[in-house]
Amino acid sequence: MNAFLMGGASTAFACIALFFLRFWRESRDGFHLLFASAFALLAVQRVFLAVLSDDREGLPTSYLLRFAAYVLIVVAVVRKNAPPPSGR
Repeated sequence: MNAFLMGGASTAFACIALFFLRFWRESRDGFHLLFASAFALLAVQRVFLAVLSDDREGLPTSYLLRFAAYVLIVVAVVRKNAPPPSGR
């Protein structure tokens, strides 16, 4: 059952990644591309957890993938809210 739920979560993350990728193709805004990359990493992380057995869930690789996804989200938000560079 746990693998089934992980598969559902990974499918949801992949759909969200495709959703942001579609908006990136329309706007070419890096914000959407970073979010698509972050959700793709979260989908990969869930697949990684579903493939592994439950006793190996605490591997650092799993946490590093999730951490990288969250860093991408923070970078996207900070870059979007940063003031534009001056004309000088």
